[in-house]
Formats: sequence, C-alpha cells, structure tokens
Amino acid sequence: MAASELYTKRARVWIPDAEEVWKSAELTKDFKNGDASLQLMLEDGTSIEHKLDPKTKNLPYLRNPDILVGENDLTALSYLHEPAVLHNLKVRFIDSKLIYTYCGIVLVAINPYETLGIYGTDIINAYSGQNMGDMDPHIFAVAEEAYKQMARDERNQSIIVSGESGAGKTVSAKYAMRYFATVSGSTSEANVEQKVLASNPIMEAIGNAKTTRNDNSSRFGKYIEIGFDTRYRIIGANMRTYLLEKSRVVFQADEERNYHIFYQLCASSHLPEFKTLKLSSANDFLYTRQGRSPVIHGVDDTKELSTTRNAFTLLGINESYQMGLFQVLAAILHLGNVEIKDKDSDSSLIPPNNRHLTAFCELVGVTYQDMSQWLCHRKLKTATETYIKTLPRLQATNARDALAKHIYAKLFNWIVEHVNKALITNIKQHSFIGVLDIYGFETFEINSFEQFCINYANEKLQQQFNMHVFKLEQEEYMKEQIPWTLIDFYDNQPCINLIEAKMGILDLLDEECKMPKGSDDSWAQKLYNTHLKTCSLFEKPRMSNRAFIIQHFADKQVEYQCEGFLEKNKDTVNEDQINVLKASKFDLLVELFQDEEKATSPTGQVPGTGGRTRLSIKPDKGRDKSSKEHKKTVGCQFRNSLQMLMDTLNATTPHYVRCIKPNDFKLAFSFDPKRAVQQLRACGVLETIRISAAGFPSRWTYQEFFSRYRVLMKQKDVLSDKKLTCRNVLEKLVQDQDKYQFGKTKIFFRAGQVAYLEKLRADKLRVACIRIQKTIRCWLARKKYLRKRSAAITIQRFTRGYQARCLAKFMRRTQAATIIQKYQRMCMERKRYRQKQAAALVMQTILRAYMARQKYQGLLREHNAVIIQKRVRGWLARCWYKRCLVSLVYLQCCFRRMKARRELKKLKIEARSVEHFKKLNKGMENKIMQLQRRIDEQTKDNRSINEKLVSLETSSTAERERMRGELSRLRGVEEDAKNKGNQVTLLLEQLEKLKKELSSTQKEKKTIEDWAQTYRDEMEKMVSELKDQNCSLKKEKDDLNRLIQEQSQQMTEKMARAIVEKTQQLETDLNEERSRYQNLLTEHLRLEEKYDDLKEAMVSSNVSKPGHRRTDSTHSSNESEYTYNSEYAELEEGSRAAEDVTRGIDTSLTLKLQKRLTELEQEKQSLRNELENREDQFQRARARDDVEFKKARGAELEYESLKRQELESENKKLKHDLAEIRRSLLGNAATGAGAPGSPAYKVVLEQLNASCEELEVRKEEVLILRSQLVSQKEAMHHKDEKETMTEPSAYVEDVSKLKDAGELKQAYIGLKDTNRSPRFMHKPLEVSDLLSRLRSAAPDFHKLNEDGELWLVNQGLKETIRLLEHQLQTQRRSYDSEVESLRGELQNVKEENNRQQQLLAQNLQLPPEARIEASLQHEITRLTNENLELLAEDPTASREARVIILRRMVDLMEQLEKQDRTIRKLKKQLKVYSKRIGEMGAGQTEGQTSPGQMVDEPIHPVNIPRREKDFQGMLEYKKEDELKLVKNLILELKPRGVAVNLIPGLPAYILFMCLRHADYVNDDQKVRTLLTSTINSIKKILKKRGDDFETVSFWLSNTCRFLHCLKQYSGDEAFMKHNTQRQNEHTLSNFDLAEYRQVISDLAIQIYQQLIKCMENILQPMIVSGMLEHETIQGVSGVKPTGLRKRTSSIADEGTYTLDSILRQLSAFHSTMCQHGTDPELIKQVVKQQFYIIGAVTLNNLLLRKDMCSWSKGMQIRYNVSQLEEWLRDKGLMVCGAKETLEPLIQAAQLLQVKKKTDEDAEAICSMCLALTTAQIVKVLNLYTPVNEFEERVSVAFIRTIQTRLRDRCESPQLLMDTKMIYPVTFPFNPSSLALETIQIPSSLNLSFLTRV
Repeated sequence: MAASELYTKRARVWIPDAEEVWKSAELTKDFKNGDASLQLMLEDGTSIEHKLDPKTKNLPYLRNPDILVGENDLTALSYLHEPAVLHNLKVRFIDSKLIYTYCGIVLVAINPYETLGIYGTDIINAYSGQNMGDMDPHIFAVAEEAYKQMARDERNQSIIVSGESGAGKTVSAKYAMRYFATVSGSTSEANVEQKVLASNPIMEAIGNAKTTRNDNSSRFGKYIEIGFDTRYRIIGANMRTYLLEKSRVVFQADEERNYHIFYQLCASSHLPEFKTLKLSSANDFLYTRQGRSPVIHGVDDTKELSTTRNAFTLLGINESYQMGLFQVLAAILHLGNVEIKDKDSDSSLIPPNNRHLTAFCELVGVTYQDMSQWLCHRKLKTATETYIKTLPRLQATNARDALAKHIYAKLFNWIVEHVNKALITNIKQHSFIGVLDIYGFETFEINSFEQFCINYANEKLQQQFNMHVFKLEQEEYMKEQIPWTLIDFYDNQPCINLIEAKMGILDLLDEECKMPKGSDDSWAQKLYNTHLKTCSLFEKPRMSNRAFIIQHFADKQVEYQCEGFLEKNKDTVNEDQINVLKASKFDLLVELFQDEEKATSPTGQVPGTGGRTRLSIKPDKGRDKSSKEHKKTVGCQFRNSLQMLMDTLNATTPHYVRCIKPNDFKLAFSFDPKRAVQQLRACGVLETIRISAAGFPSRWTYQEFFSRYRVLMKQKDVLSDKKLTCRNVLEKLVQDQDKYQFGKTKIFFRAGQVAYLEKLRADKLRVACIRIQKTIRCWLARKKYLRKRSAAITIQRFTRGYQARCLAKFMRRTQAATIIQKYQRMCMERKRYRQKQAAALVMQTILRAYMARQKYQGLLREHNAVIIQKRVRGWLARCWYKRCLVSLVYLQCCFRRMKARRELKKLKIEARSVEHFKKLNKGMENKIMQLQRRIDEQTKDNRSINEKLVSLETSSTAERERMRGELSRLRGVEEDAKNKGNQVTLLLEQLEKLKKELSSTQKEKKTIEDWAQTYRDEMEKMVSELKDQNCSLKKEKDDLNRLIQEQSQQMTEKMARAIVEKTQQLETDLNEERSRYQNLLTEHLRLEEKYDDLKEAMVSSNVSKPGHRRTDSTHSSNESEYTYNSEYAELEEGSRAAEDVTRGIDTSLTLKLQKRLTELEQEKQSLRNELENREDQFQRARARDDVEFKKARGAELEYESLKRQELESENKKLKHDLAEIRRSLLGNAATGAGAPGSPAYKVVLEQLNASCEELEVRKEEVLILRSQLVSQKEAMHHKDEKETMTEPSAYVEDVSKLKDAGELKQAYIGLKDTNRSPRFMHKPLEVSDLLSRLRSAAPDFHKLNEDGELWLVNQGLKETIRLLEHQLQTQRRSYDSEVESLRGELQNVKEENNRQQQLLAQNLQLPPEARIEASLQHEITRLTNENLELLAEDPTASREARVIILRRMVDLMEQLEKQDRTIRKLKKQLKVYSKRIGEMGAGQTEGQTSPGQMVDEPIHPVNIPRREKDFQGMLEYKKEDELKLVKNLILELKPRGVAVNLIPGLPAYILFMCLRHADYVNDDQKVRTLLTSTINSIKKILKKRGDDFETVSFWLSNTCRFLHCLKQYSGDEAFMKHNTQRQNEHTLSNFDLAEYRQVISDLAIQIYQQLIKCMENILQPMIVSGMLEHETIQGVSGVKPTGLRKRTSSIADEGTYTLDSILRQLSAFHSTMCQHGTDPELIKQVVKQQFYIIGAVTLNNLLLRKDMCSWSKGMQIRYNVSQLEEWLRDKGLMVCGAKETLEPLIQAAQLLQVKKKTDEDAEAICSMCLALTTAQIVKVLNLYTPVNEFEERVSVAFIRTIQTRLRDRCESPQLLMDTKMIYPVTFPFNPSSLALETIQIPSSLNLSFLTRV
C-alpha cells in the first residue's frame, strides 16, 4: 500500500520527543513520494516541520484510530509499535484506572501505588470458570487460565512474574496463590491452602526490605510449586529460592532498610518474652541504622511480628523454635555492634568485656574467649604446619560481616526448608502450578557481580519467552493451515553464549579463581583478549581497564566493574569462626551448621563492601553431595541452579506477568513515559509486539469480518457462503495478497491492514453520511422554501388589503382633520384673545394694588416713627424721674435714719420702765391673737386649695373661678388690713407670699394638666398598642393553630412513615434472621453431606485401625435429632456430637483423640475418687456447721419477730392518726371550711389516701412476716429431723449424675466455693488441709526438731483426732435420725398404698364416666395435699409446686377433653355399627330356614345391595411394610409420571393419611419411624438426584404440601378455620407434631436452596451469552477488532445461547413447578430469585468487560430486560418483586445510554442511578468504550464530578453483586380443599399393601 494513501491530510502520526518519548501530531498537508519533510501540527496547535532521515526515508509511526485506543489487548491494535503500546497503556492507566492489559500471552501489570478493591472473593468467583479473553485483563484471569489448562491438558503450568523492584511482583504472585487457594480448596482438613498463604508473611519478613524504589521489595527470587491431586485440589506446596541479597544484612544505602524481621524484633523488644534478647531501638544497632530510615509510613512493625509469629505457628514451627530463630537474629544484631579496634597496622583486637559480644556469645551459646580470638585471627595451613595470623582491623570487620551474612543465609535456608516440610503432604501429587517471582533486568551506576548474575538470568528467561511466543505463533498458523515463513525475531543466544559458553565470562572467571595469584585485573585482561575482537556484544570502556560492557537483549549496554568479581565468586568464610559456632550449646545453631561439610554449594560470601548486592544460592538437595562440589564457585552453582529452573519452566506451560513501575516516586496513578518505555523494552513486551507485527497480528473470524465490514460490500457481493463473500471482498479492497491470509476459521491480517480497513469503512460511512445529509438537507431546504413561498404569498395578500384599507382610512381622516382644524383654530384664536384680555386686567389690578400698598407702607412708617419717638422720649423722662426719685429716697432715708436713731434712744429709755412695756403690750396681744387666728384660717384655706389643685376631678374653669373668689376675698382682707395702719406691711408681705404660692400652684396645675394630657395620650397609645398586640396575638394564635394543625398532620404522616419504616425494618430484620437461619441450615446440610462422603470413603477404603473399631450408623445425624425417646435421643445426640467433631479429622488425628479420650477417662476416674473423698469431708463439715447455722437462724427469727412487733405498733399509730383525721373532718364539716372542693378538704383527703395506702402496705408486710415466721419455724423443726440424712443422699445422687470429668471439676470447684462462704469461714481448719500439711511435711522429719515444729505436729494430730471423733458422733446422730425418718416414711407409704387400693376397688365398681371423674377428683385432692405440705415446708418450693400443679391440671383437663371427643366419636361409630349389625341380623333372619320348612326346598338367590363404605381418610399399613412404602412412594417414584397423570401432591397426601392412621391407633413409635424414614428418604433421593430440577421441584412441592397437611389437620384453631366440617373431623387426635413441622419446614428450606442451586447451574451458562453477547436487535452493535486472544462474539453462532433460550428455560421452570402443584407464593419467590441471579450475573460481567460498555450494548440490555418483563406479564408475576431485582441492571443500561458531558448530566445520573453503588457507577463510566468513531469517550473531569456528587452516599464499597445470595424463603399456609376420603391410590404406585380406613 502506497504511503501516499495513508499519509494524507489529517492523518495522525507519532514523532519522537525528549520528555514524553513520543508525541502525537497531525498532518496538515498530504505526503508525496520524494518529499524530504512532513508538515505537522501538534496537539497544542504548534506547527512544525518534521524532516525525514535522508538515508532511510522512514516515515513516522501512524497513530491508531481512536476507536482502538484503550483496548484490553495490545495486539488488537492495528499499528503495532512502541508509541501505540505506550499510549494505550497510559490511557488505560490514567483515564480508566485499569492496571492490567494483555499483550498477546503476556499480562502487563502497572503498579498503582494504591489499594484497589479488585481482589475480593466476589471478583475471584466472577473470574472462576471464565475464558481468559471473555473478561477484562486481571491476574485472576491468568491464574484461571493456568488452572484450567492444568485440568484440561493434564500438563504442569508456570506463572512467571518479573519486573523491577517496586513494580509489584510479590503482590501479583501473592494474589495468584490466593486465587488457587480460593477456587480449588484442599483435600484434607489440614488447611493446606491457608498454609500456602501463611508462607507469604514469613518470607516477606525474612526476605523483603525497604529500598528507595519499594517499601516491601523482595530481595530474593522464589519459585513456588503448588501441588494438586487428581481432583485438582491443593494438597501441598514446595518453595525454591534464588538470589538472596545477603549484603543487605550488613550494609544498607540511604533511605533503605535491612530485612523487616530485624525491625519487627526491635519494635517488640518491650514484650516480656523478648527481654532475654537484650534488644532496644533499631537506631542502636549498626546493621539497622545505616539507611537512616528505620520506620515505614503506615506499617506497624509490632503488629507485623505478631502476624509473622502466627504464620510460624500455623506452619507447625512451635514457640520454642520461634524463640530460637529470634535469638539467632538478635545475635546477628549484637554481632554487628562488636567494635574492633587497631592494635597495630597488621593486627586488631576487641576490648575486653565488650557488652555486645557478651550478648552474642550468650545468645548463641559459645565462649567469649574463642569468639573474640577468631574474630581477629585466622589459621594458615601449609603442608607441614599451621600458623595463626592476626588480621588488620578492616579485614577483621569484613570477616565479622561475612560471618553475620553466613549465619543469616543459613537461617534463611533453614526457614525455607521447614516451610517446605509444613507444606508437603503424603498425598501423591498429580500436577502442579509454579509461580516464579524473580528480579527483572537491573542496571545501576555501579554494576557488579550481583547485577551480572541477575541480568544473566533475565537473558535466559527472555530467550525462553521468545521461543514460547514464536512457538505459539507457529501453532496458530499451522492450526489455521495458512502458508507461513520463518519470522525473524531477536535471538539472544549469542549473549548467553558470551556468558555461559566455553571460554565465556563465567568460565574465565572460574579459571581465574583457581589461580593462586588471580586478580580482577588479570581476569579483565583475559576477557579483553578473548572476546573483544571476536564478539560484537562485548566492548571495552574507553576510560577504564577494569570494566567491560555487554549489550543485552533490551538494547542496553551495561557496564560492569570487575572489582570484587573474584572474591564474590569464591565466597569464602573463616572456617575457625564456623567451628566455634558448631561447638555451640545452642541446639538450633548447631542444626543450622550441621550440613556445612555436605553442602552442595556455600551459602556465605566473601567479605568486602564493594558493589551493591551479594548473592546467595539455595543448595540443590536433589544432586549428589561430595567434597569436590564444595569447591564450586558461586557463578558455577548459579548457572546450574538457573539451568534447573529453565528445565522446569520448559517442562511446563508458561504464563507471563510483566510488572511495570509507572514512576520512581511511588505516586498513585502517575505515569512516567520514560521509565515505562525502559521497562517495556527490558521485560520483552515490545519484543512480543515486534514478533506479532512481523506475522499476522490481527485475526478475525469470517462472521466477525462479515458483520464489521458489511458496509463495504455491495448487494451483489453478498453470497450465501460468508467465507467466499469475505474472500471476494478482500481481493477487491486489498490488492496486495501478502497483506492477508485466509485460514480455516479466521482471516489473518498484517499490521496496519485493520486500520486501513477501518479507514475505508469510516470513509464509506462518512460518504454515506454526507449523502444522507445532502438528501436530508435538500429535502429540508425545499420544504423550507415551499413554506416560505406560501407564507410570502399570504403575507402579500394580507399586506395589499391592509394597504388599501389604510388608504381609505387616511382619506377619511384627512377630511375629518380639515374640519377639526378649522374649528380648532377658531377656538384657539378666541381663547388666545380672552387670555390676553384677562392678562391686561390682571396686570392693571396688580399695578394699582402695588401703588396703593406703597402709599400705605409710607404712611405706616411715619406713624411708627412717631410712636417710637414718643416711647423714647417717655423712657428718657422716666429714667430722669427714677434717678431723681432714688436720690430723694436716699436723702429721706438718711434723714429718717438719723431721726430713727434719735427715736431709738428714746425708746430704749422708755423701755426700761415696766408700765410702759405693759401698756404697749396690752393692745398688741389681742392684735397678735387675731392675726394668728387669721393666719390659721388662711393656712387652712391654702391647704384646701392645695388639695383641690392636686385632685384632677375639677375642671380648669371651675378651678380658675374658685381661685378668683379666693383672690377677691384675699383682696377684701387686704383692704381690711390696710385700714389698720399697724398691720399693712405684714398683710402686704403675706399677700405677696400668697401670690407666689398661687403662681406656683398654677404652674403645678398646669404641670398636672400637661401630665394628665400626656398620661391620656400614653394611655391611648398604650390602648392602641394593646389592640395591635391583640391583633398580632390573634394572628399568631391563628398561625399557631394552623402550624399545630400542620404539625399534627406532619406528625401523623411522620408517624405513618415511621410505622412503615419500622415495619420495613422489622421485615428486613426478619428476612435477615431467616437468611441467617437458612444459611445455617445450608451449612448444616453441607457438613452432613461432607460427613456422609467421609463415611463412605472410610467404608470403601476398608482400612482397619488397631485399637479403633467404628460401627457405621444406619441412620443419619438428623434421625436422632427428631426422636422423642429421651434416652435414645441423648445417646444419638452424643454420637452425633462425636461424629461432628470427627468429621474433619483424618485417621491419625482420630487415634490421637482416642488416646486423649482414654487419658480424660482416667482423669475423670481420679477426679471422681477425689470427689468422693471431698464428699465425705463435706458431710462431716456440714454436720458441724448446721449447729452454728441454727443459732444464727434463731437470732434472725428473733429479729424478725421484733420487726413484726414494731410494724404492729406503727400500724396502731397509723390507725390512731386516721381516727383523728376523721374526727377533724367531722368537726370541720359543720363550719363549712372543709366542704368538698375546698383546699383544706383536698389536703386532708390526700393525707387520708396516703395513710390508707401505707396502712395496706403495713398489713401486707405483717401478713407476709407472720407466714414466713410460721413456715420458718416448721422448716426448722423438720430440718432438725430430716436434713442430716436427706441432703447427703440427694447430694450423692447428684454426684452420681455427673458423668463427665469436666462436670466433676465444676462440681468440685462449686463445693470449694461453698466452703469459702461466710458461714463456713470461721471454722478453725479443715481436715484435708491439715492432712495435706502433714503429708507435705513428712519428707522433712530431720528438720522438725531444729525449728521446734514437732510439738506443733503433735498438737495438730490431737486436734485432728478430736475433729474426727466429733464428726463420727455427728454422723451417728444423723444416721439414727435418718433411720427414724425413713421408718416414718415407710409407714406413710404403706398407709398410702392401702388407701389407694381401697380407692381403686371403689372406682372399679363405678361406671366409666363416674370412674374418670372420681380419678380426676382424687388426683386433684392429692395435688392439693401436696401443695399444702409444700407450702408448709417452703414457700418458694410451694410456688414452684403450684406452677407444676397448674400445668398438670391443664394437661389433665386437655386429656379429659380429648377423651370426651374420643368417647363421642366412639359412640357415633358404635351407633353406626349397631345399625349395620341390626340390618345384617334382619337379613340373616330372613335368609334362615324356618323350623317347618323342608330342607330340600330350593332357595332362590337374592341380590343384596352393597352399601358404600364410609372412609375416614386414613391408610393402614403394617410395620414391616414401612420400608416398602418409603421405597415405592419416595425412592423409586418418577416425578414425570406422577405430575402428568395424578393429582398434584399425591405422595404427600398418602404419607399424611398413613400418619393419620398411626395417630388414630395411638402408636407413637409408628409415627416417629414413619416421619423419620420419610425425611431421610427425601434427603437421600435429593442427594442422589439433586441436579435434576424436575425431581427437586417435585419434592419441594410435596414437602410443602405435607407441611400444610400437618398444619391443616393439627387441630389448631388458626388452621382449622379454613377447613370444612368434614376436614375438621379428620384432625390429629393423639399427638402434637409441632416440632416435626419445624423439622419438615427446615427440610423444605433445604430443598428450596437445592432448587435454586439447580436452577442457577442451568441458567449460569445462558445468562452472559443471552443477555450480553447475543445481538437481539440485529445491526445495532458492531464488532470491534480483536487481538490474539479469542473474544466472545456478539454474533449468534450455532450452539450459543440467546435471550429466547433464557425465556424458554424460565417457561420450562414455571410449567414444571405448576404441574407439580407448587404453591403460587412459592413460585413467586422462585421467580424472584431467578431474576436476581440473571440481573446480578449480567451486571457483574458488564462491570468486568470493557467491550460490553457501549451505547449500543445498553440498548440491547434494555430490550432484553423488556422481554423479561413481558414474560412476567404473561405469567401474571409482575407483583412478585422480580422486576425490582433487575433495577441495578436497568440503571446500568440507562447509564450507558445517557448523555455524559455537563454538570446537568452528572446531576441526572446521580438522581437516576439509585440502585447502583458509587463504585459501580464510576466503573461503568471508566469502562465506557465507543464502538464507532461517532461516539465520544467519557472525560476524566466528568467522572470526578460524579465522584464528588456521590461522596456523601452511605453504601457498601463492594463492586460486584453477590450472585450466591439467596432470599430467605417463607412457606405461607395454603390449605387444601381436597377431602382425604376421596383420594384414590393408583395401582401404578404399587401400594396395594395399604388399606383404606
């Protein structure tokens, strides 16, 4: 195909980029042959010119169509090259969050650095049984493929997991092993699969460490072989390890750690069991602090150590061995802290008493002197002598580190060996699956011997991988019978030869190691001389003579430094140090080094710190061990070990998992293209792509090709033979015949051809779209034109008419306007004239007024000036007058003062005479009294005035008139006063004063009036405010009333909702409880079947165990469960419990248990003997304690009597108070104060009620105390007589019932607790304690006299003798009293016997009815007497006895009623029989010969009519026919014949009728055996034919019918109300089978679950094919290109299931259940479960298949669901809840079809998908894949929006639905209208031995 056809405008290509490795660009111009460059535009819009290489003229890689981006398989890409692979991985990892991708046979796994929920058990179950190409890529799919090929091809398998450190190899291997352990199980109960998984934490602890690239990096390689038996169940495992990095023990780089186990021990050093290890923080030890990163974020080393110890325990490494291992590890840490100092330049020493060396020696059990000696010295052996040479400090330190590494390697190998021992079983291994977890290709700045070995191993693995890929390609081509040529692929055999061939690098290295003076430099020169000129893959660095370069398979040139190669290859350890350790007293350490001389390969390494890592090779125990092999170098041993690994892998079918590390910073879902490309090149993924691209990478079946490219064919090209059609079309489309090949079933395409076909298809679709668009647009434009033309004509017509009307209207308006203008202008002129006239008049008026005002103002000013002058002149005159007057007054004052002084002198002289004084005072006294009287009157008047002013009752006018009157009166008084000359001044002053008071009073009045007005205003305002508040309150009241009504309505609705929710919650809880109960039944059934299988296996094996005989029980474990006989029930229960215990135990464990049982029996016997001794001691001690107890009890009785007297006195006092209150009430009643309803009456009444209540309480207490005193006195009296003998005997009986050692122990402990009670604590010393002390002191007789203890012993013996004598006397007395009581009881028994005989004789003479009544009366009398006796003895016992008596009376009454019914029934039958006998007697009388008749007279035969027999609906059978009944009716019955020909549920009716007869004859044994046989037979037939749906459905129907019959005829009123009168007569009369109803209900549940499993097994293969893969609506979905793996086609081939298959199967299920007479409610539950299975399986597959998440598939699913709903409507099952179970699937289909772009779309999705979880919604959006180019992918931002909106949802994080979930089943009561007496038994059932009754 010409480049010009592909490199056209808008074609997209990949161009190299320094940062992103590859960058996408689009051609802006067509490429033509001969062009030197391409015109490109990048995605950011930048235009560039890409120049082509002038030599090669290679064009850039083409980019795949968007429809192929994100494919599950990289080989499905049309263009297979590096940028396409990188881009596809990036899109899947970043956008879709998918970490797994197929690349042909390789699974590429990218480490997400985040915990993902895709490894649960539900995911394992989803991948189990699926083809590898049918589901999305996953590690479980690879594991399932390996497991399936192992079972199908009977060939061993291998899963090779490789990758860089931190890429996730260990986790991938762990998940693969978890998958095998989950899907396969184990053959024994030893839990091998758990042990296999438990080996992971152990190996991670001792072999994993933190590096700069990974927190849990595996520093060794391992190959685990998981063994399987013939049934492909795990039986064991074996582990081989490679490449342990021992140098990490003594050295770690920055930010790295040592092995996890060291830090776990340091973190747990505070635990008590680790105190002896003398550990502390990890920072205190050299070997754990060098990396300066002792803690891993998020990891608790203490918890990790607990997990490791639990794993050790599970693998059989006991606690002592674990502590030994920890002891060795702690010794290594202490050894690293041993400080070695320089003694001189050639020697070194360890300071004495070094703390860490002392700890090391103590832990490993060696001497301090030897260890310190050989750490600083070494032996040199010659032919004749041995020298001891000192070591300098550096060499001694290296020797110390070498010893630490050697010890750790030995410990590592020992643990691996013991783990393998724990994983090995005795069962023969049939096949295995190996899981290889090994280093990937490594290159560092400094590469040494370790990297050389690792890369050598990867070269070998890559060669094996290339050969396997090439082999698969060859097989595919040969299978399809297409011509093929050898594919040219890179073969790295030259590189391998360079390393391992003769005279290769390893050979030269071994040869140099044998040289006495070999060195790294000489070895480098040999390499240069040998390979520099002969091998193109070997190079020499320009700047170094001690390094070499090898070009590896990944086009990587790795430079290796030669320094240290020889020493690391020799791997030497100081033998003297090893000998010291071998001489250790520590057994575990000796065990580690016991095979040192026999080892195949050394596990230690040379001292030295050069290089990054050092290696350890696990010894191969399968090869012969010899002393010569001990000298093999590390390289030689590694080569042999690697060859063994390759042989193992070549003998298996390999499966490849390549782990990719996306970035170096451990960021979650962050993708670094540079690092990814490096690893893709190194791990061989790109080589796989290259090999695929070299051949025919794209493969299509003819049907898929026809369906996809049907659009490229013409109608005439389509033939009936699709294969020929595809051939003809391809020959036309692709001219080059080499671009494709036709196989038998597939078409093979070269790389790029699918993209070319997709381009042709897209172009054809685009042309078709354009043509469709053109036609539609033309049609739309013509339609639009016609509509516009019609509209234009219409508009013109209406416009012209409108214009004409407008013209006429205009003319009319013009004429009218002219007339209006004429009149308007006239009016305007007239108006204007009148306005002007009015304005002139106004102006004249205003002007005249203005002039008048001016004149008036002038006159006014003159007049005012005159007035001002007059006033000023007057003021001036007054001022002059006032001044003159003041001067005159002043002169007068001066003059008068002078005269006054003179007069004063005269008066003073006159005043000296008395007569003058009297004369003067004579008239003044009268005047003063008059004035005083007047003043009083005026004061009184002023007071009245003030009072009047204060009051507000008088009005202001009246007040003013009164004040005027007062004023006039005062003026009159003033005038009178003026007449009197000597009183004028005083009166004037008083008047002034009164004026002032009046003014103040007026002010006060005014103030009061103002206040009153203000008060009135405030009141009015307040009233208005109150009115407003009243209105607002009314409004609030109305609002509150409305709110209360709303709240009440809301509360009512809320309560209704709460009741509904509570009901739903209760229903949910009930369903959960039912589900748990039914799950327990399922588990019980599974264990029962497992037990039966084990029992059958043991019977078939016929292996006799010595000392162990076991008889197989003929009954199942359930048989004993339903037995009524208590003795047999206990025996069966015990046997069943023992069988349940031994179900999961193998033979050896059984023998151990038997041995343990014997020991327990012996211990039980010893405990029983000890208990007997204790019993004797207890009896002796009890007699002594009774006396003290009686004394204490007497004191209690006295106290109670005093309390009774006190209560009686309080009672009297309360009576007295009550009498006084009543008297007071009577006294108050007369006065009326205590009338009813008054407060006093209520208070007194309350006191009266309280007193009455208290009085009643006191009475009750007095009565109780009196009864207790009487009963206690009688009890004390009887206790003195009987207690000593009755209680020990009862105690002995109780002890005899304790048959188990555990019960004896508990009884003994309880006895000791009783003896420790307070009433026993005051005794001096027990005999047993004294004897035990004497026994314990017996061996020390020689010490007694030293301490003076002999006298104490003597005193103790005397006290013991006294105690024994006292106990003996007590026992004698008790024995005598017991004999007397027994004699009395014997006499009572004799009297009772005589009385009973007399009553029996009397009853026998009575009629039957009277006899029953007499017996009942006698029984009641006896029980009453017993009750009275018990009441007298013990009130508590009397209450219990009263309850027992009531129960017995109820039972007797029920028996009496049953007997009455039986008597009535028998009377009826007797009447019928007597009537028949009478009729038969009359017939016989007529037929007899009369005495006078001749004998020879012929007798004429008479036809006697046979009356129809009245059947009771019962079937009678003999006991020996029970097995035949069960066999014919259950075991050998064929459901098909019964369902077609007979009535539904006939076996159930027959069994119930047989049961009725057994109940009728009152045969409990027959009832029990019949029910037990029926249940066991149904179980047996279900176990035998449990996979047959018809059988299971038949017996489910019959079991439910049998259960309904047991309910319908049970006699319960709740069930009888549905019966007819005849059916009520057929009820069971003797037995209550309620317990058996529960058992049969459980059996029905088990059958229902078996039915669901059977349906699930039938439907499971149909669901995915019919609901998802089959194209129900043809032509909607297209087929995408597929890769190397077979994908399930959506085209229905022959043999595939369709939706019609599912519907037909559902109809078959439904019709079968209807034919069997299954209850309609039960059918609804079955259909609901069926639809749940369909919906769950479909949704789970949709969530795990990217190819199914498209718009067209959503339409197909919705159509299929509508067909299922239509089926429900046809069957009338729409209300059974089946439709609701499909809701998650419906919403998932809608989610595939809705728009997914904007925030509104996100909101709609969140509100729509309520039945889906957030994880499911996000998963569907991530998996959404467009099938055609016209669809768009879901953006990452939209998915983030969905996650944000659904963040607050409270739901389960589980992704998949639980397909194993079974809804809890119920069996609603469904009575039958069929009469039992009408049922006929067909002869085909072979039940002729049954007799109808």
